[in-house]
Amino acid sequence: MNVIIYCRVSTEKQTQETSLARQEEELVPAAEKWGFQIKAIIQDQSSGYDLDRPGLMEMLDQISVGNIDAVLIQDETRLGRGNAKIALIHFLFKEDVKLYTLAHDGELQISETDSMLLNIIGMIEEYQRKLHNIKIRRGMKRAVAKGYRPEQNLKRRGNANGRERKEIPVEEIIRLRKNNLTFEEIASVIRGFGYDVSKATVHRRYQEYMDRKANKNDV
Repeated sequence: MNVIIYCRVSTEKQTQETSLARQEEELVPAAEKWGFQIKAIIQDQSSGYDLDRPGLMEMLDQISVGNIDAVLIQDETRLGRGNAKIALIHFLFKEDVKLYTLAHDGELQISETDSMLLNIIGMIEEYQRKLHNIKIRRGMKRAVAKGYRPEQNLKRRGNANGRERKEIPVEEIIRLRKNNLTFEEIASVIRGFGYDVSKATVHRRYQEYMDRKANKNDV
């Protein structure tokens, strides 16, 4: 299992820096004991209520790229506090990334209250997706009623002179990636344009573009 070790303290005081070092000293042996492969050790000196943390952003970026199975922390407050903690736990669970803590001597066991909040968030997101899909269908129906014929632009639907099917705007993915957005952030932006796309698809299309670019340079 590939893991990221995440350590956090709230301030830059000397005593807090000592706590950072102690967290790492405790977490590395735990990872080894559980047979984890440590892919990165990330430290933050920021409030747990703040989402705009350099280390946290680095961790989320690595998770978005893929190949991370779990995050190892001292306890759940190291990940965050209040709403920030709930938001981050929700994000990790959606990415199928597990949380392991020293406090639980294994995988995080969330409280009944936190579990209820996560369920509510999940239900809200599901209804948001349904509303979004309804809006897309209604917009397509209006376009077809006004004469739009999407099948005329799809080679695979019998139009040999039409364009190849283009499910997502690859150029926009490339532009956003150049602006240092994570693949998850890019997927969110693309979904806002009306495309039903996952982070994995965005990452794959970007990698295909990079591979084609590399092949051209080799020629």
